[in-house]
Order: sequence, then C-alpha cells, then structure tokens
Amino acid sequence: MMPHAALGLPIAYVAGSFPSAYLAGRLLKGVDLRTVGSGNLGATNVYRELGAGAALAVYLLDAGKGALPVALLPRVLDVGVPGSSSAVWWALAYGIATLAGHSKPIFLLWKGGGKGVATASGVFAALAPVPLVIALALFATVTVSSGFVSLGSLVGSLVLPPLVLWHDGATPVFWVSVAVAAFIWWSHRANIKRLLAGTENSIRRKRDGGTSS
Repeated sequence: MMPHAALGLPIAYVAGSFPSAYLAGRLLKGVDLRTVGSGNLGATNVYRELGAGAALAVYLLDAGKGALPVALLPRVLDVGVPGSSSAVWWALAYGIATLAGHSKPIFLLWKGGGKGVATASGVFAALAPVPLVIALALFATVTVSSGFVSLGSLVGSLVLPPLVLWHDGATPVFWVSVAVAAFIWWSHRANIKRLLAGTENSIRRKRDGGTSS
C-alpha cells in the first residue's frame, strides 16, 4: 500500500460534497431546495421544482462525482496494478468516501445531503457497469410503471448486489454493493413508510412530499 493512497479519501469526499442540486436551485430559481418540495437535494426534487432538464443535469453531475473518483484516483495515486486487490479496495474506499460527501456535504456544513442513488449509480458504473445497467433498467421500469421514484430506487438498489454476484462473483465489489444497498434503503426509510401506508407522492404530480435520490 502506498501511503499517499489515503490522500484520495478526502479528495473523494470533497468531490462527493459538490452540491449540484443546491446550486441548481440557487442559480435557476433563487431557492434553497432544502426548504421547498421534499427538501431533499436530489434529482427528483430538482425535477419537481426546476424541470426535467435541470434534473437530468443534476443526475449526471451526481453520477459523475461518484464515477470519476473511483475511476481516476486509483490511477493518479498509483494504488496498485489495475485490477489488483489493492487497487479494487482503494477504488471502493474512494466510492464510499464520495457517497459520504454526497450525504453529508462539507460545502453545506454537513446539512441537507442527498440520498445517494445517483452518486451510487456513478460509483458502480465505474466498478460494475453491466450489473449497473441492468439495475438502472429495472429502476426505470418500476419508476415509469408505478410513478414512484422511491420504489424504483429501492428495487434498483435491491437487485444490484445479486447482479454483481452473478456477473463478478463474491468479490469485494459485491460486499460493498450490499452495504450501499442497505444504506439506500435506510435513507429511504420515510419513503418506505409512506409507500406501505399508500401516502407516497407520485412523480406524476408537480410537487412531492417524499422523493428519492
């Protein structure tokens, strides 16, 4: 292990802290998205408050800040031969740090982060692209058919670990995917309660009291 590999952890955390949804709200509408709609700094709340174009841009930025640290930092910091155990573990560590930054962003004083769906999709786009694409397809299918982004997010995160296991085996990426899925379900615990109670708001409505990502 190279000592300087650990330098990638704060770099990944800061990258994950980039508040794309917050900035979109401020720049496009002059609002703090933490105080309108669902109050969540994610693409779904952006969609409801700012429109589809802004939501797509925020999703791509959030996914990008998940993918780039995982893909680039192991190479820049020379953490090991690409594909080696050392390189994989450090890439996973950078992905977790990025998710931590997204959930507790330093630029917003650790308040009002997102639920991690878009950023996690970027992390696994770099680590397990084939399973991720299948999971995203299921996410889209469930979301469109049900009208609930939260349900799509829960299903997508739930199927990702077995897809990774099927495609890559019981690798470290699989075990981290299990942990990330558990985190996403935990971050959606209020949505789960509303889904079970039949009170979760559909994305087909203009405003949302409980959203995802």
